[in-house]
Amino acid sequence: MRAPDPHAVLATAALLAFSLGAPGAARAALEPGAKAPDFSARATLGGKEYDASLAAMLRQGPVVLYFYPAAFTSGCTVEAHDFAAAMPEFRSLGAQVLGISEDKIEKLDRFSVSECQSKFPVAADNDGQVAHAYKATMPVFSGYASRTSYAIAPDGTVLAVYSALNPDQHVSKMMDAIKAYDLKTGRAATPSN
Repeated sequence: MRAPDPHAVLATAALLAFSLGAPGAARAALEPGAKAPDFSARATLGGKEYDASLAAMLRQGPVVLYFYPAAFTSGCTVEAHDFAAAMPEFRSLGAQVLGISEDKIEKLDRFSVSECQSKFPVAADNDGQVAHAYKATMPVFSGYASRTSYAIAPDGTVLAVYSALNPDQHVSKMMDAIKAYDLKTGRAATPSN
């Protein structure tokens, strides 16, 4: 018996979630103003693995945390390319980006180089605990994060949340949230590395 095609599984999940009334196949329960759960996870940037921590990232400025279903699927590839293209602007605003999926780190090593273009890290949430803490799981199929993005202030406050299966607006929504935060706080952007 042949293993199911992950693209077909994600398409089926999206269709089922939509038919069950879950817009965008995601229901982000963390609202703006909530405290973002801290976490540590194995991450990779340009194929080089390290231990990432939200608390450590927030000490450097705001963080865009985006959950995606699976590396190398069509929508996740588009989203990774979009975030990679936007990294110069995120950096100019002093913000960092971290992508998270339930993929194994070995797969993410390759994804971080080819699709993220070595411009931002991606982390492995092997047991799904981070996605569950952020309420960023597929409502129908376990083992897959929903496509949910969070903008988080340096104090750990959620600034904005955007959930949609379509990857097209995730970057612009998070960029707008970081810019609005900068305007509101008068924060002088300090570029992140």
